[in-house]
Amino acid sequence: MKNIAYASFIALILLSGIANAQAVGKWVYLFNGKSTAQLRGYKMDGFPTEAWKVEDGALVTNPEVPNVDLVSKNTYTNFDLTFEWKVSKAGNSGVFYNVEETSAHESGNGNSPNWLDNFEMQLLDDIDFNDKEPKRSAGSLYDLIAPQHKILKPVGEYNTGRLYVNKGHVEQWLNGVKVVEYEIGSKKLNDLIAASKYKDNPKFAKATSGHLMFQHHGQRIWLKNIRVKRLS
Repeated sequence: MKNIAYASFIALILLSGIANAQAVGKWVYLFNGKSTAQLRGYKMDGFPTEAWKVEDGALVTNPEVPNVDLVSKNTYTNFDLTFEWKVSKAGNSGVFYNVEETSAHESGNGNSPNWLDNFEMQLLDDIDFNDKEPKRSAGSLYDLIAPQHKILKPVGEYNTGRLYVNKGHVEQWLNGVKVVEYEIGSKKLNDLIAASKYKDNPKFAKATSGHLMFQHHGQRIWLKNIRVKRLS
């Protein structure tokens, strides 16, 4: 009887932990400066300790090894994500959402496995990166919408980022300014997709829920204070 009671008690604790981790309206740290317990490598069970390091309270990519992207262990549908980021000179990265981990990882090519499948908020050194197209600049909805009223800090300084997704309405914020806004499924966005590099991919942005993904593009990027709040 005692064993049954103890087992039930442990089960309740575990269930409570799951509920707290997924509670609506509560901020949860994906990275708090120390623990990487809420993150893992793309299509991996654990954290990619060679490709990413924790240094001075930040997650830092290692450009000397094949790139591995980070994904959240939990999946999200409607959420508010905030984080701080900076890149090295000519650095490139991005934040993806609704990632399903269906594409094969091609280490060493610089691109994420899902870079043609999911919406991306671009993180970039606008000055020294070789692609100067505004719709692929820092804060953009990559290859679709250029950021407006952007204030980008110099390389070496942290920017703040925010990605808000709620029932098809999406906002991207950079340093406290809303720089991109769109409605998933709208004619305006669909027309932009039809004119982009995504036009020949029938599965682009079809997923409505999935993992959050942070890109290792082969350059150095720093991420810290990554928080997410479920909206439903």
